[in-house]
Amino acid sequence: MQLYDSVRDARGTLALGPGQEITLYCCGVTPYDTSHMGHARVFLVFDALVRYLRSTGASLRYCQNVTDVDDPLFRKAEQLGMSWDALAERETRRLLEAMDALGALRPDYFPRASDEIGTMIPLIETLLAKNMAYERKGNVYYRIAAFPEFARYMRLGHAELLAIANERGNNPDDPHKEDPLDFVLWQTSNPGEPSWESPWGSGRPGWHIECSAMSMRYLGEQITIHGGGADLRFPHHACEIAQSEGATGRSPFAQFWLHVGMVYLNGQKMSKSLGNMVFVDDALRQHQPDALRRYLLSFHYRAPFEYRDEEVRATQALVNRGRAALARKSGDGPALDPSPFVARFTATMEDDLNTPAALRALDELAEAILCADNQAVEQAQTELRRLSQSVGLLQ
Repeated sequence: MQLYDSVRDARGTLALGPGQEITLYCCGVTPYDTSHMGHARVFLVFDALVRYLRSTGASLRYCQNVTDVDDPLFRKAEQLGMSWDALAERETRRLLEAMDALGALRPDYFPRASDEIGTMIPLIETLLAKNMAYERKGNVYYRIAAFPEFARYMRLGHAELLAIANERGNNPDDPHKEDPLDFVLWQTSNPGEPSWESPWGSGRPGWHIECSAMSMRYLGEQITIHGGGADLRFPHHACEIAQSEGATGRSPFAQFWLHVGMVYLNGQKMSKSLGNMVFVDDALRQHQPDALRRYLLSFHYRAPFEYRDEEVRATQALVNRGRAALARKSGDGPALDPSPFVARFTATMEDDLNTPAALRALDELAEAILCADNQAVEQAQTELRRLSQSVGLLQ
């Protein structure tokens, strides 16, 4: 299978089939609000990838985390007058219920950052021992000067990286930093925030170290595929690479980095901070799960797109055609040969997970079944069902 790796800006080959062991880590949500279509798209893309890889016979272990130690969660809990862990529990449950409704498989591992602090502290200690991090008054920072490859990941200069980081939570004016682009590994907690004991005093981990620790604990020091939304590419994933490869001395941390394009609504990226969201729960009250799932997979995973409710409604007709093809009574004439459609579906799925083209192959097979004139269609129906279910459709 050919997959595009964002770090190398090039395609690479992923071996498939029985005997192949694949590990996949997907960065999950910060559970402070109900999940929206942007989240659903990311998780359904990786669900389709997981299903397809397993359908080839490959052995795959899948980890998706919950970032329940993070500033947005703490701020929202304070606004609601709730404890941070109660809010995280409520929204995590809602996420799982929504993804269950969309037919997504549960990950093999679903760790919560709050349960993994004991994994993060030794990783930070390793970076300190290697002089890749430094401690100042209870805060620990990663020293980016110790990892020259940091800037190469985004192929941007220091000033450009700093500008992006500042837009995404970095504090360049922190007087304890050696470089304004250095990032937090451990920090003292603000009043009212949760805290844990550490060698540097009571506090909590930084965001980036959480995913490095969890992915390495459950999947190993080097993994096959790491992914998430395109907005995580920098600084989050760049920081993960720096601290993970810095700690282990092994490169690459991930063989492939897959980034899913953003979902837009009314010309702006769908996000909790902007408030322009279509929530999964609301969409499921208007549309069938298969239609929503198919719609979100009808765009190439790397491409951003504008969410349009009327397009979801139109997608339902295609789902109905697929179901009708499976329900059609077979004739007693010559058998309909599904092999050209199977070959096209397989080729497009293995061409950087080109689900739009793969779905077209499924539509053409369904149409051939519906238009078959007294032909035997049992084999074609079996293949239509098998291929559809390899991406989670027509379950």
